[in-house]
Amino acid sequence: MARSARAQEEIRRFLDIGAVQVAELDLDGDEAVLRPGPGSPPVTHGEVFVLVRRGGRPVGTLLGRVPEGADPRAVLAERARAECGPAVFGEPGEPPFTSVVVATRERAGQLARALDSLLAQDHPRFELVVVDNAPVTSETRELIERKYAERVRYVCEPVPGLAAAHNAGLDAVGGEVVAFTDDDVVADPRWLTELSAPFAADAGLGCCTGLILPARLTTPAQVLLESHGGFAKGFTPRTYDPAHPPGDEPLFPFTAGRFGSGANMAFRTAVLRSVGGFDPATGAGTAARGGDDLYGFVRVLAQGHRLRYTPYALVWHHHRETWRDLETQAYGYGAGLTAYLTAVLVNRPALLPAFLARLPRGLAHARALTAVREAEGGGTPGDHDVRTHPWPRRLSRLQRRGMLYGPAGYVKARRALRATARYETARGAR
Repeated sequence: MARSARAQEEIRRFLDIGAVQVAELDLDGDEAVLRPGPGSPPVTHGEVFVLVRRGGRPVGTLLGRVPEGADPRAVLAERARAECGPAVFGEPGEPPFTSVVVATRERAGQLARALDSLLAQDHPRFELVVVDNAPVTSETRELIERKYAERVRYVCEPVPGLAAAHNAGLDAVGGEVVAFTDDDVVADPRWLTELSAPFAADAGLGCCTGLILPARLTTPAQVLLESHGGFAKGFTPRTYDPAHPPGDEPLFPFTAGRFGSGANMAFRTAVLRSVGGFDPATGAGTAARGGDDLYGFVRVLAQGHRLRYTPYALVWHHHRETWRDLETQAYGYGAGLTAYLTAVLVNRPALLPAFLARLPRGLAHARALTAVREAEGGGTPGDHDVRTHPWPRRLSRLQRRGMLYGPAGYVKARRALRATARYETARGAR
């Protein structure tokens, strides 16, 4: 097939992707409670992406089809009981005092939605800090002062970049644990308790990550992204221990994207501070385009601390909505991946021999996964074994281009930081 014809076929397939409803179903004995996802209308007939809970905790997802005229709750509950078996949970324990940091830039409407969900957490003792990153207007500060002044602390960080904003939040907090999330999420009421409690149970834990699910699946871009896993890392709790490297991770600990994402992560505050926080030359808002969260994961693991993934700490994420968003995201992910690896090796050159030793097997593993993805397509949301939405080759190409750019982007970001530091020094001397 000629390249132009192949591109046209990819566009046609993309535009044919239909919307999917989002809902959650709580199974408790013989009872089943069906609720629409956050911000979604009541469930009706058609395709539904369902988060299944037992005892309030997430245990799986499924994609169900509700026939016209049928009872959505009955149809989806029957399917969920057949596919999601009973689960046994331990009590999460008493969570430590925790600080939550939300970095934002000129998105006051989204931020208010996120803050409302964060202030509704069932955690017994936490503080909430908003970092306004390189603001152009006073909109965010005015929102905090007008609506959240007594409950949310405002911090302004003039240096652009997500890592710089997170470091400003890290400097400001007082919690034993510091959690980070984004301004485009809705946090489950138990999110913070589930994310922070593992630190009380494991003194060697340095980081904990959680589950990220789509808040809406209304556009082809949102459905396509979630069809290929989105940001979810599954429903099995897992601990990554550098003393016992996992056999299924050839590049461990450098395959940091497998551990979680920056929209749902927490660190033991003293540990994150001991490794210097995040590299400010990484992250969205810099020339590096991303990678700040991955950098944090690897630095903590490289110090000998464990990382825990728990699916019970849930946030609902508002995925980007357009094809152009997917292009930007694909390129940024590729750039962020190699930028963070460059950052790790620049800041911790002692890790280079271990990285080079793991590289051949890791590249072979990555090529095999990419071949499967492009040949078979992606899964439908909630049913990742059924592949119906092929991943467009253009997005794969953009990600590879981003990977080639990432090291140069990191160097550019470091130069920009040095220029900013010189400017601030000169201005302070006046």
